[in-house]
Amino acid sequence: MKELYTGHLYWPGTMGDSLEQPALNKNITVEVAVIGGGMSGSICSHVLVQSGLSVALLERGEIAGGSTSANTGMLQFCNDVMLCDLIDQIGHKDAVAFYRACKEAVDQIDSTANQLAVDVGFKRRSSLYYASSEQDLPKLKKEYEALHHNGFDVEFWDGDKIAKHFPFRKSGAIVTHGDAAINPYRFVSTLARHAVDAGLQAYEHTDIVDHRTLENGAHLLRSADGYEVEAKHVIYAIGYEPEELRGKLIKASLNRSFAIVTGVQQNLADWHQHFFIWETARPYLYMRTDNHNRVIVGGLDEEIEQPLHDAQKQQKHSEKLYEQMRSLFPMLEAPVEYEWNATFGESRDNLPFIGEDPAWPNVYYCLGYGGNGSIYSMIASHLLRDQIKGIPNDLSKVVALDRESLSRV
Repeated sequence: MKELYTGHLYWPGTMGDSLEQPALNKNITVEVAVIGGGMSGSICSHVLVQSGLSVALLERGEIAGGSTSANTGMLQFCNDVMLCDLIDQIGHKDAVAFYRACKEAVDQIDSTANQLAVDVGFKRRSSLYYASSEQDLPKLKKEYEALHHNGFDVEFWDGDKIAKHFPFRKSGAIVTHGDAAINPYRFVSTLARHAVDAGLQAYEHTDIVDHRTLENGAHLLRSADGYEVEAKHVIYAIGYEPEELRGKLIKASLNRSFAIVTGVQQNLADWHQHFFIWETARPYLYMRTDNHNRVIVGGLDEEIEQPLHDAQKQQKHSEKLYEQMRSLFPMLEAPVEYEWNATFGESRDNLPFIGEDPAWPNVYYCLGYGGNGSIYSMIASHLLRDQIKGIPNDLSKVVALDRESLSRV
């Protein structure tokens, strides 16, 4: 099992009781088998069950126990790749369609969260995306024009307006409206429970060790304990590249990122409307507040796949994130209470991998490479539902495993 994070996580401690499901202990037959019980697998399972399909969710560990636990819970429709760059990369129509799908995904998560009986920390937020240096300002203005021209709810703030609303000054920033904060662990755990109530068969501690295609075209999955799942369709929603792809997704990389959560802050008066904060520099600093007035800060990405185990080095990264936070918000005094580092993936064209395996019929992948993994999970759930049901979806070619844009990077 791939190690996804190390450190002291914040989100699991916010969940009173977790969803507990048995390990697979019998042979079953379903229309769709979803492998992976994180953000992608849980959302996909929920949408598919709501669409009337029989679905089994198979998680080798615990639901929400993987990357979901290390997710910082920022739901933004803007991406690591700017819209103006994505237009140059894949064309205006597809780039705008992708951004609009991201915006719609925030709304869909909003609607889904409202269906749940438990408060999952969903709050609408705006984002301040500031120029890290004067040199970044012309590109930032170009991005604002691309977003504004295509109908996204954005503003451009100059240095004076930023300084009026925050205790820091930057040369310029885009303010995007329509983003949201969420407690990812509570959301996934509660959503899985909701899907089970609606008919989902969910199994934890069920490691799928074999997958083969039967003569009738159905797929047969075998667990480490020897039980079998027969399914017409199989979705791999395991976060990053599975062994089943046998290295075909070579244009992707795994890195690690760092995060801290402070204690409860007594003074957030100068943090305008609890905006998300992020920047144009790469790697970028990002931060948010939670419902208890803690501050969550992330960044310092490194091109190393394995999580860091050295406690002293982890502490140095945490101290640096804390210093960067304080440089923007000097009034924040509560110390770091949680710190971790986690693996994350990036594709070379900055888009997720969602869709059917071009060489394996009725096998699909939901691989949320990039900084917007939760958004991509919601996009994937609807796109894969459409593919399984034979409904055309124009976004399919944009995020397909064999998409044309990969040949140009």
